[in-house]
Amino acid sequence: METKDPFDDEKSAEEKDIDDWIPINSLRHAKWWYSAFHNVTAMVGAGVLGFPYAMSQLGWGPGVTVLILSWIITLYTLWQMVEMHEMVPGKRFDRYHELGQHAFGQKLGLWIVVPQQLIVEVGVDIVYMITGGQSLKKFHNLVCKDCKNISLMYFIMIFASVHFVLSQLPNFHSISGVSLAAAVMSLSYSTIAWGASVDKGVQPDVQYGYKAKTTAGTIFNFFSALGTVAFAYAGHNVVLEIQSTMPSTPQRPSKVPMWRGVIAAYIIVALCYFPVALVGYWTFGNTVKDNILISLEKPKWLIATANLFVVIHLIGSYQIYAMPVFDMIETVLVKKLKFKASWYLRFVARNTYVAFTMFIAMTFPFFNGLLGFFGGFAFAPTTYFLPCIIWLQSTNQTDSACLGSLTGYA
Repeated sequence: METKDPFDDEKSAEEKDIDDWIPINSLRHAKWWYSAFHNVTAMVGAGVLGFPYAMSQLGWGPGVTVLILSWIITLYTLWQMVEMHEMVPGKRFDRYHELGQHAFGQKLGLWIVVPQQLIVEVGVDIVYMITGGQSLKKFHNLVCKDCKNISLMYFIMIFASVHFVLSQLPNFHSISGVSLAAAVMSLSYSTIAWGASVDKGVQPDVQYGYKAKTTAGTIFNFFSALGTVAFAYAGHNVVLEIQSTMPSTPQRPSKVPMWRGVIAAYIIVALCYFPVALVGYWTFGNTVKDNILISLEKPKWLIATANLFVVIHLIGSYQIYAMPVFDMIETVLVKKLKFKASWYLRFVARNTYVAFTMFIAMTFPFFNGLLGFFGGFAFAPTTYFLPCIIWLQSTNQTDSACLGSLTGYA
């Protein structure tokens, strides 16, 4: 029998109906492999195609070190979050901000976590809206060279039109098929990227030195690359929401299947990130573009296929990051503003959010150029050190690995 909140018995039938209607609370019967592909979809974004470029800004030694340390540290902080999901007997922290409220208090915890989490989730959705449009445009240009040039704006609108439909799927369980397809696509286009690089071989006169001519430029590029790597590990922002879909009993708590899925996901993450970063940089050196597919160019049919895979992946990834935002919006509308929980409230609220991210993407198509900034400003805190701080605050223990992570980030 699943672990229940001790206050459930005191809730009215209406309150229970509302909790069942809200996305994160609705269903709890996912298997461990749901955790695996949801985490892969959340983690492995199109940003992996920029890893060779990040390597060109970091160099071989620092680049390999950053990749390995990021993988290890984020796996550790993800383990902490999985462990803390049911750290209070009989209660589940289904949302990141609930964990923050437990550690820092109701008001302070909300203000510490929610702004950062929203910056990450809304920022990712805007970036994916732009990147989805760009990948659609590249696919169109590759398969139809003689066609009339179409503005990026229209491709963003085409990409957004899919989300006006998919955003009506009520919860994480209902987007499982989309998420699974996205996870498969992420592994597929990553394999195409490094496989085509191996086939192309090391380019003539390849150079591995820093591109910037000045010390200031080199330092700026270095920190920008760190932000790009941080952006690639944003999955912590949705991990508790994913774990909330797992059943839990005293004999088999939700952390057991969740952690099993996380390990599988991180193996796939390593198979995507490391080959693309290392082989791409090995092939092109510091002349690599910020998207490895642009540097590859040929064979065109393969690059077109990879861009199509990117689009499919981004469709699923957008939904993964949008679902917690939908949960926040609908919780406020129904519980705070007392709107009636209904399909048309969900229809209006979610389509408004999709329209907002589409509008920002169309207005600022260079937004994804700010990956480094957002990676350092919000993605790194919620991934690298906020889990450690919450862990130390909640357990009252001195954790050397946690302190090492905080020191390393600083």
